[in-house]
Amino acid sequence: QELPETVLLKFFRPENTPVPARPTPEQLSNLIKTSLHYPESFNHSFHQKSLCLVPVTLLLSNCSQAVVDVMIDLRHKPTSSEALEIHGSFTWLGQTQYKLQLQGQEVYSLQLKACFVHTGVYNLGTPRVFAKLVDQVTLFETSQQNSMPALIIINNI
Repeated sequence: QELPETVLLKFFRPENTPVPARPTPEQLSNLIKTSLHYPESFNHSFHQKSLCLVPVTLLLSNCSQAVVDVMIDLRHKPTSSEALEIHGSFTWLGQTQYKLQLQGQEVYSLQLKACFVHTGVYNLGTPRVFAKLVDQVTLFETSQQNSMPALIIINNI
């Protein structure tokens, strides 16, 4: 009785087949770059009008080729009393949360209004931005890297 011939199986993968790599947490926290555009200082007559409204543009840039879900939360306030003492407190007017979807490499401009009740130096860098890849099955978006403080000087005239 003859033994069946042993045949070696060879597995191969064509080189052009992309292997979906899971992005690292660091990559996920750098999906969206943000920048705030606003005047360095703003003059306002608090005697004539008690509320000072300053237009601010939040620019969101999708740094990836993928479609990204973005959530912006304006309700975040600095928790340290030191930050409040130095910069004072202000309010974002209007909608406090935004959900949008950015295509690969898309840049989106969001128009905001900051409201101040007295003079001082304020940090406008409070919006928190979260993002996740559209096809990613996660419950939570990854918090995006926050840029440097965005200081504005409010003057009384």
